[in-house]
Amino acid sequence: MTTLKFNQPTLKTLDSFLDNLLSDLPVANTSGINTPAVNICETNDNYELEFNAPGRKKEDFKITVDKNILTVSFEKKEEQTEEKRQFIKREFSTQSFKRSFTLDEKINADAINAKYENGILYLTLPKKEEVKVMPKEISVS
Repeated sequence: MTTLKFNQPTLKTLDSFLDNLLSDLPVANTSGINTPAVNICETNDNYELEFNAPGRKKEDFKITVDKNILTVSFEKKEEQTEEKRQFIKREFSTQSFKRSFTLDEKINADAINAKYENGILYLTLPKKEEVKVMPKEISVS
């Protein structure tokens, strides 16, 4: 069984340190510090990743493979303007996340497929032909 490894980006600033520190805490505000949970499973032909990412649009996801590193990221910037009494209130909101996984040499990176449906981002990572595990029967003598 091959394992996909999760890569933690290096911490370069205090903000990124705090974002990493707080990313595992349940928070009501989605101001860019939430990272979606991911399920990873293996079949005979593929690895399948499922990201829990409700309320997003498929156009806002970016999925890249560079030097055997699969990176899934999301960024959405919103600006809300609301008039109240005699002043205008403006709020800027940015939602983002980034998760990276080291791909094994057994994965066909050219054939990775992604689909976003009902709040779940599905990634299918096909195995190369020569590494597919075929069941075999062993006779008892």
